[in-house]
Amino acid sequence: MRRARSDDLTPAFAALYDRFVPDRFLLGPHREYLAADLSGRVLDIGAGSGVMIPYVADAGGDLEYHAIEPDPHMRRRAAREARGTDLAVHLRGDRAESLSYADNSFDVVLSSLVFCTIADPETALEEVARVLRPGGELRFLEHVRNDGWRARAQDALTPLWERAAGGCQLNRETVERFVRCDAFDVLEIERVTVGVFPVTPIVRGRLRRRRAATGSIR
Repeated sequence: MRRARSDDLTPAFAALYDRFVPDRFLLGPHREYLAADLSGRVLDIGAGSGVMIPYVADAGGDLEYHAIEPDPHMRRRAAREARGTDLAVHLRGDRAESLSYADNSFDVVLSSLVFCTIADPETALEEVARVLRPGGELRFLEHVRNDGWRARAQDALTPLWERAAGGCQLNRETVERFVRCDAFDVLEIERVTVGVFPVTPIVRGRLRRRRAATGSIR
């Protein structure tokens, strides 16, 4: 997938994604969905090579944009992308499992094709809940485990895919994890008609941080 969280990601992987994956053609409308009407303090928990930055910049509005990307090769590309816009980007090398931000410090958290590669997704989701203010939103675009024979094929392919695609897990049940999290109420979830097997289905949606929540996973 687009961005890796494993420590052995090579510069070639970062370069190959930008060169050969038609991200804007495949995912442009769904990235616009994530960026629509953004305001306040925003955190992108997986900047990758910076593919969300132009969408956030185009969204306008009064916002303060922060992003994390632990891989240095991707992070350099994200910084280069940011320099091509008028958007001030505060970019850090944090991992999603350990965010160096205060509690209740963001109005929106963005997650686009990132939870498939996070080593400890439960801890990362708890961190997202911690840094979101009550009433704030988690907006996501993630691929998830499929159904039937496709799911079994993903299970079989994942060990090899993980090594070739920077730690991406094809068979993560990410949205189910989101829904089970006590910290959030579901605003909307939608399966979108993009993607090519085995990286399907892709789901987008919005969750709202509850007023009083622990962030635990049921």
